[in-house]
Amino acid sequence: MTTDHIVAADREQAVTEEVLASFDATPDPRLREVMHSLVRHLHAFARDVRLSEREWETAIEFLTRAGHITDEHRQEFILLSDVLGLSMLTVAINEPSAPGATESTVFGPFFVDTAPEVPLGGDIARGASGIRCYVSGQVRSVTGEPIDGARIEVWEADQDGFYDVQYPDGRSAGRGWLRSGENGEYRFWSVLPAPYPIPHDGPVGDLLAATARGPMRPAHLHFMVTASGFRTLITHIFVAGDPYLGCDAVFGVKQDLVVEAIHHPHGSAPDESHYETGWTSITFDLVLATHDGR
Repeated sequence: MTTDHIVAADREQAVTEEVLASFDATPDPRLREVMHSLVRHLHAFARDVRLSEREWETAIEFLTRAGHITDEHRQEFILLSDVLGLSMLTVAINEPSAPGATESTVFGPFFVDTAPEVPLGGDIARGASGIRCYVSGQVRSVTGEPIDGARIEVWEADQDGFYDVQYPDGRSAGRGWLRSGENGEYRFWSVLPAPYPIPHDGPVGDLLAATARGPMRPAHLHFMVTASGFRTLITHIFVAGDPYLGCDAVFGVKQDLVVEAIHHPHGSAPDESHYETGWTSITFDLVLATHDGR
């Protein structure tokens, strides 16, 4: 290494050390730890790729665009986290190590905390387009006890691949919440999930295009399950046979979350309703871990 290289490396390291020292007095020890690590890794990245000023400006412009396109219906920064795998890595770091618990996956950008309540066996589709689908199962602990009264939030895209919040008319469809029954049972009607692209008309879409990656997600149904004494479960169920299971744009697929959708050409459903045009059914148990990971 030449003298000039040594001087440049020392100059670069001096910048990093000065920034690290600026956080030394942070009162919160966890925040201090996080900021120190962030600075060390971020500066190491810039040195590793020899980041140019123009590339740095492009990155700032990218983040600015992500901020401008984000609103109450669209969270571009969650999309960015998703396509970089950071969302799934965070899930993996924090997932309980409880054998038998339902695996977690990404939250996604389309949850709405004002979804309507539906009764056990009710319809969350409420006009969403698609093939009727009867979803049922049991909420239970990893030791097999049924969990009654669990709050089950459900949301999904319609057959055209759009969530209700992506439509301009203010509709609420393809989402709702219900409580599990006294034996932990849950059931509801919806529509068969369909594959769809994540929003790719913004900066995250430009990033995917520039790196020759696709925006598609395999067909899935979102769940968030909460119950007293148990860890909140955020997961999906994926439809077996979907062509995008092996190339999910946000890396959310886990094999244990892939389920069969059974097609019924016609006839009576489990709730005795009758369909001449056909319907589908999915069965999936939701198994919760306690707060201490058991």
